[in-house]
Amino acid sequence: MRQLWVFLENLRPRQWTKNLLLFAGVIFARKLGDPACVTRALLGTIVFCFASGVVYVYNDFRDLDLDRLHPIKKLRPLASGRLEPGFALRAAFVVQVLCLVAAALLGASFLGAVAFFFLWNWSYTNFLKKLPVLDVIGIGMSFVIRATAGVLVLLPVHPEVAISPWLLLCTFFLSLFLGFCKRRDELLRIALKNGETRPALRGYSEPVLNAMIGVSFALTTMMYALYTVWPDTVRQFGTRDLIYTLPFVLAGMGRYLYLVFLEDRGGRPHEILLTDGLLQVVVVGWILVAIRIIGMS
Repeated sequence: MRQLWVFLENLRPRQWTKNLLLFAGVIFARKLGDPACVTRALLGTIVFCFASGVVYVYNDFRDLDLDRLHPIKKLRPLASGRLEPGFALRAAFVVQVLCLVAAALLGASFLGAVAFFFLWNWSYTNFLKKLPVLDVIGIGMSFVIRATAGVLVLLPVHPEVAISPWLLLCTFFLSLFLGFCKRRDELLRIALKNGETRPALRGYSEPVLNAMIGVSFALTTMMYALYTVWPDTVRQFGTRDLIYTLPFVLAGMGRYLYLVFLEDRGGRPHEILLTDGLLQVVVVGWILVAIRIIGMS
């Protein structure tokens, strides 16, 4: 029983907030008032929470030796020795099968998204994460898969639901922005101090990462701005006023940049939203203004 609890810890429930992205389909399809859609989005999110956890277990097993050299990762269940590798792999396989079965019950398209999520992360764990830039792109694609799955899970009840390609691009570049910020933190904290915990870091330098952070920041805001004024978006919501949510996006990303460059908090992006009050205010403000605009249109 103790191994089971430690295994659940290795599923990293604190990082499950990433899977709230599956609600993007409900929000931007204006289906928040539809109980069937909200229920399917919630169930889809739960499936992806456990699917992400399975990926974390496989990734930690693959990086066992490197994680033991990392000042923080060495405390993870597998690296610390609290979780037996054989038990972890067997339990992860069972959870993976259950995820695929649950996904099949939610629809063939959603099952395809979950299966592709596992396949993509297998390629990331075994190949992409070792290559500079491609390692961050691999993470970005995982978020695009999540956003797409949030639409696919709604298709059985609303076949007309779709997601804007500009919104998918915004998701992709935002994840690149967060990923490059994390790599910068790892480079400055560990790699430059003769730490060897991530092979891809050998291909990075601080000036290169600073440039990539700036480019991904600009592309994220550009894609979001284009999404708000794109004819299909205006037609869907009946208003051009979504552009007025752009300042919240700039404020949120600007706040994150401040935390990364001036407070050195870029290493754990999944925790910043849970701990930084000002960033939480910006996010809540964006949500309220977006709902107000969409509701009035």
